[in-house]
Amino acid sequence: MYTELDVRAADGRILHAYDFRPTDDADERLTVLWHHGTPNVGEPPVPLIPAARRLGVRWVSYDRPGYGGSGRLPGRDVASAARDAALVADALGVGGFAVMGHSGGGPHALACAALLPGRVTGAVSVSGLAPYDAEGLAWFEGMAPGGEAELRAATRGADELRRVLTEDEWDPSQFVAADHRALEGDWAWLSGVAGRASADGVPDGMVDDDLAYVGAWGFRPDAVTVPALLLHGDDDRVVPVGHARWLAGRLPAAELRVDPGAGHVSVLSRAEEALAWLVDVSRPAAR
Repeated sequence: MYTELDVRAADGRILHAYDFRPTDDADERLTVLWHHGTPNVGEPPVPLIPAARRLGVRWVSYDRPGYGGSGRLPGRDVASAARDAALVADALGVGGFAVMGHSGGGPHALACAALLPGRVTGAVSVSGLAPYDAEGLAWFEGMAPGGEAELRAATRGADELRRVLTEDEWDPSQFVAADHRALEGDWAWLSGVAGRASADGVPDGMVDDDLAYVGAWGFRPDAVTVPALLLHGDDDRVVPVGHARWLAGRLPAAELRVDPGAGHVSVLSRAEEALAWLVDVSRPAAR
């Protein structure tokens, strides 16, 4: 379905990357770099493979540092994703590309759009966070207790965060009923990539992700000047919809689509239309 390869960074780190190409390379219209959530590995989104074949989309992705086969980068910020994404794209011979991220992958996708001008053609953030220092946003309002406890622990440092991640049980109330149905159906794949990421306990990548979310991101959201689609469920209890509304008011070329009744995972039922949108807005730039 896809090939895997290791890419070496200048600092000696390994980034484990993935490459899926449509069946007929002649129909390839756009490369989309996928940014995975927390905690996941970077396998391209298998539920979207049929749509990618139909639309002529090549998926490129990688395990963020500290996950799967990628070496850790302690102290990384969200902006560091732009450097790593560019490195992976270079290794695969990709020039211009679009980006798409789900959950914790959303901020990392936006980082690429902000920091790789002229190279990233468009961005989609699904269920993505806003910066922790977002002025006027009650950042934790609407979060389920388990997720809030995790991210508040991150504000107190790595040791406290790791303690909470290790000792606290997963809070199923973070997912609404529609999310649980999605995880039993088309998006069961998410449980698999999360399980692989956490097979040996709390992954370093999860600690580093959470610290990055509540730290300085390393870029301003208003630097994302390419077309950006913010897709969010209005019943999301992992990342409340207020985060998407805040971002929509700051990204110069943002479109906000709120899915009534959808949660953090079930909103992915609209990911296929988001992918088609990305192909449409990227086509002029890709030429």
